[in-house]
Amino acid sequence: MRLFGREIRSQPKTVYSLDDKKFAKLLGIELDDVSADKAKEATFYACLRIMTDSVSKLPLKLHKSTEDGTTKENGHYLYNLMKLRPNPFMSSSTFWKMVEFQRLYYGHSVVAINHHPIGKDAGKVKSLVPLEMDNVEIWIDDKGILGEESNPIYYIYTDRNGKQYKFKNSEVLHFLGMTKDGIQGMAIKDYLKTLIDNAQASTAYTNNYLRNGLHSKGIISYVGDLDEGKQKALQERFKRLAGGVSNSGSLLPLPIGFDYKSISTSMADAQFKELSELSIQEIASAFGVKPHQINSLEQSTHSNIEHQQKEFYVETLQPILTQYEQELTYKLLTSQEVNDGYFFRFNVDVILRSDSKERAEYITTLVEKGVITSNEARGLIDMPKLEGGDKLIVNGSYIPIDLVGTQYGNHQAIEGGDDK
Repeated sequence: MRLFGREIRSQPKTVYSLDDKKFAKLLGIELDDVSADKAKEATFYACLRIMTDSVSKLPLKLHKSTEDGTTKENGHYLYNLMKLRPNPFMSSSTFWKMVEFQRLYYGHSVVAINHHPIGKDAGKVKSLVPLEMDNVEIWIDDKGILGEESNPIYYIYTDRNGKQYKFKNSEVLHFLGMTKDGIQGMAIKDYLKTLIDNAQASTAYTNNYLRNGLHSKGIISYVGDLDEGKQKALQERFKRLAGGVSNSGSLLPLPIGFDYKSISTSMADAQFKELSELSIQEIASAFGVKPHQINSLEQSTHSNIEHQQKEFYVETLQPILTQYEQELTYKLLTSQEVNDGYFFRFNVDVILRSDSKERAEYITTLVEKGVITSNEARGLIDMPKLEGGDKLIVNGSYIPIDLVGTQYGNHQAIEGGDDK
């Protein structure tokens, strides 16, 4: 449907189950010989789980930056809305898990902003509702038909009853994956189509190899002539005696005058393992997932796993979180609040929770260097404040450089006087 001067490709209206063969065909994969429930590519879905779990476990906080520093604004109404329950049906963790899944799977995720219509809270954000991306279309009024600002963007959502809703750009949060125009995202499954196809084919190859009892295909030679009926009977007999997992490793009886020669390429000859590992690594690389996170440990050691984990945060998570924080700050806060220094930020410190020793050393260093107070440090590990813990402390031997030596009463030496 072309409503405006320019049309942007929309998501298909048909809803597919993950177990439907039509779903696989969306990826360009034919499943005529493999049931859909067995054909899901493990690495693709494992990477989706890793990414969604990584984002969903990070608490989102509202902060305010002032001349005196940055503070948590837990008294603001948006603080608990974003921290606990963005809408009545989802916890904050579930909300971000769904948003990140759709951003990766469809290339972008759209969240409707529901405001209070009337009353003392009129205009404030009431809830945030992620839209099903199967039913979202993006329209651009580049001809100015609606007479509003230049090239306004609209998001058209069709619910399951066929009712349509129109949202302006300011009425939704729009999170993108890879994009070439800043409006429409590119789904990972689109540019991984060939890799997923190869991985699916390797799964089918393995299953077929096991179903045949690890028994290779071959030629049975016989000195003589067999009509078509006897050939089929002979094939069925050999399948019954040699095929299937139950016959794996058993002896193959051959009648006198028959000879069997294998013509199949083995999994080793086909470099099956190497090719499978290559597909796994390329799929993980497209997501930004590190090898150790998908149990590919051939090149991993204890030291470089820690380094890879830090790379995962810096190279993969940080750009995603920055996009989320900027969109939330711009769309949910008023212009006055932004000017006053309010902003959203994910608490990435939880990434270090799994390493208690490293986290303890990090907090101790901040306290000893006078960066945070003892009570602020206790707050980071969810412990109550103590009396007298609101003062910054440092090592007593630290003094300004121009006073070095004064603690020994050596004033004259410092000032260049007589040292007699």
